[in-house]
Amino acid sequence: MDTNHLEREIRPITLGRKNWLFCWTELGAEHVGLIQSLISTCKLHGINPNTYLTDVLQRISIHPASQVAELTPRLWKEKFAENPLRSVLQRKPESER
Repeated sequence: MDTNHLEREIRPITLGRKNWLFCWTELGAEHVGLIQSLISTCKLHGINPNTYLTDVLQRISIHPASQVAELTPRLWKEKFAENPLRSVLQRKPESER
């Protein structure tokens, strides 16, 4: 067994340590770590991070707080990936025009 796939996923986090100096606060650096963790988890599940974050940030205001676990990347893929909410700023794919 090896953990090469996990090491590849955390490499951007390791390379970004110097950039975290510019987060200004410890809380800011913690938030950067959370976002990077979400993006890495999306990649591991084969989810486009931009689509996921766009959908979740729009859906969170209308989603029941008791079911917040459904918004984690693994469960989101099962429930919402077929028809994600899109930003009005996103262009439609050529096939939908």
